[in-house]
Amino acid sequence: MAFDRTFDPALVRHFARSLDGKVDELWLIEDCFYTTAPPLAAAALAVTEELRIGLGILPARARTAAITAMEIATLAGLGPGRVVGGIGHGVQSWMGQMGVRPASPLTALDEVLTTVRRLLAGEQVSFDGRYVTLDEVQLDQPPAQPVPVLAGVRGPKSMALAGRSADGVVLADAVGPSFIPTAREQAGRGQDFAVTVFAPLITAPTRAEAYRLAAGWLAGQLASPTPSLTGAAFYGELVDLHTRGGDEALATVPPEWWAELGAIGTLEDAAAHIDALERAGATGVALVPAPDPQVATGQIDDVLELARR
Repeated sequence: MAFDRTFDPALVRHFARSLDGKVDELWLIEDCFYTTAPPLAAAALAVTEELRIGLGILPARARTAAITAMEIATLAGLGPGRVVGGIGHGVQSWMGQMGVRPASPLTALDEVLTTVRRLLAGEQVSFDGRYVTLDEVQLDQPPAQPVPVLAGVRGPKSMALAGRSADGVVLADAVGPSFIPTAREQAGRGQDFAVTVFAPLITAPTRAEAYRLAAGWLAGQLASPTPSLTGAAFYGELVDLHTRGGDEALATVPPEWWAELGAIGTLEDAAAHIDALERAGATGVALVPAPDPQVATGQIDDVLELARR
């Protein structure tokens, strides 16, 4: 399951306790200028015994590489074997607001991923890059167990970078089963490369009701389409439908399209979407709940039921 950036930080303890021992992972969404993932992760690790905690996703330039490695290593000390790192480009307009927008986001992410992973492995690192400079830096307490570091990326160049410099990828926003083989191909990696998908969880007793609930979400995706969405076989028809009928028309999208877009429809449809993602090669699926914390808290039971499928 995922924990939204807008939720009250104290709520993370309830989510974590409810999921511990019943699902594999809880991913904590970090975006500027909302909550940050590392302190939420510390709170979640402190109240659980088995749950893995994913950092999703730390912007490469918001922290120095050394501080990012220190935070991940500290969390790994709190929960050995239960932390998954996540680093991405970050939204570039937000990076600009903070004065850390790189001229080359690809170079910045490559340097950060490379040095953070080396530091987490216990190496003493000297690095003179365009965005990362380290002079004989070594963590005093590197993780006792390896910590996978995934790249939160989308485009083909970034996916190729992740294949070279990360342990896997986090794919978010309208990622269907058909896109996963494309992502692996772009990364140039095999089954040892982790692929975690953030899938929207929008369910109701009937498909018609769920599709009405999901129409607004889909309109938002069309406003800033990702490569996984634009690469869908039905993308052109979807845009045409929206152009002609507006947001309300999106509720009439056929079930086979929704099945590619997310865990949307009945609970059985959500289970089928997860199954399809796993058959396509996803190694993890994080269900993204509604942005309303009261609704999202109620969805915990749905996530637990899906985990028992």
